[in-house]
Amino acid sequence: MVTSHRRFTGVFKRSNGSSRLIITTIMGMVFGYFIGISFPSVSLTKISLPSSIMSSLDVAFGDDHQRLSGRSFPENLGSIPLTPKIYVPTNPRGAESLPPGIVVAESDFYLRRLWGEPSEDLMKKPKYLVTFTVGLAQKNNIDACVKKFSEDFQILLFHYDGRTSEWDQFEWSKSAVHISIRKQTKWWYAKRFLHPDVVAAYDYIFIWDEDLGVEHFNGDKYIQLVKKHGLEISQPGLEPNNGLTWQMTKRRGDREVHKDTEEKPGWCSDPRLPPCAAFVEIMAPVFSREAWRCVWHMIQNDLVHGWGLDFALRRCVEPAHEKIGVVDSQWIVHQVIPSLGSQGNTENGKAPWQGVRERCRNEWTMFQDRLANADKAYYSQNGKTRG
Repeated sequence: MVTSHRRFTGVFKRSNGSSRLIITTIMGMVFGYFIGISFPSVSLTKISLPSSIMSSLDVAFGDDHQRLSGRSFPENLGSIPLTPKIYVPTNPRGAESLPPGIVVAESDFYLRRLWGEPSEDLMKKPKYLVTFTVGLAQKNNIDACVKKFSEDFQILLFHYDGRTSEWDQFEWSKSAVHISIRKQTKWWYAKRFLHPDVVAAYDYIFIWDEDLGVEHFNGDKYIQLVKKHGLEISQPGLEPNNGLTWQMTKRRGDREVHKDTEEKPGWCSDPRLPPCAAFVEIMAPVFSREAWRCVWHMIQNDLVHGWGLDFALRRCVEPAHEKIGVVDSQWIVHQVIPSLGSQGNTENGKAPWQGVRERCRNEWTMFQDRLANADKAYYSQNGKTRG
């Protein structure tokens, strides 16, 4: 009997404890309910917290919290998010579902701040883009070149040797754009970084080598002459006594600009075709925004040296013999420094520059074949004959 009494007493105590827990929980819920309806909203600013905690919250939320608290997000209202049904076929490819007013199809190389109002970032917007493909060994020559261009020109350096920080010795380098990828050519860079929509902010694009002497050149005067003579594709005249050049690109001392020339017998099937007209070389070309949009699409991804491109530039302007020319009164010297050739490898007993030159010639043939085949395919597909 004693044992049974103890068991009953233990069960009673456990049951009594459980009852108290349930009653306490219910009372807590009721109390919380009345507190809730008595204080429907509580602001952090009305709660007296230690100053250290409040300062931390200020840093975390700051003005953004105040700005966002006053905004509504219509796409997130209601139980089901609403997405506008938009289709604009004239938008850029891939952006058809966006309202035209939010689409930004073009860009630039303007350097912007990380603070302040975006509208106040730029004191002045450069009108023209000048690019050089460079190695550190030619830094002094590039320094001389850059100084021939005013603040209206944005400077962009493509570094084929991977060395960029050393250029900071020049003050202008701190506001230039630097892109560094080892052992590539300027046409490789141009195809990947100078898409027409990326450089659309610039009226003219210079795509220059690093070994050019510019003692007799001025960027602003060059632009004036290009505009005056209606040149969409151009280059400065080359000093006749320095390096091998075509007759077309040799400087003439008696004029501002020339657009045609006479070459060796048999070289020109038509006096209005390259290399007698509608022709500039690829060492220092200058393109208008409109001409570059066409030329960029003609550059081949895998043909990195650009050989043969000069003979095809005429396809991008009309009439080519009027809109392609050489600016004689602003002329340069081709120093013929084979710096890019040294970036090659020794293979099959050939010096690095020999392998590079061999590929240049092969690419010229390949480009000509591709262009001819593309012409044939076009005329065949459209049932036309070449005029």
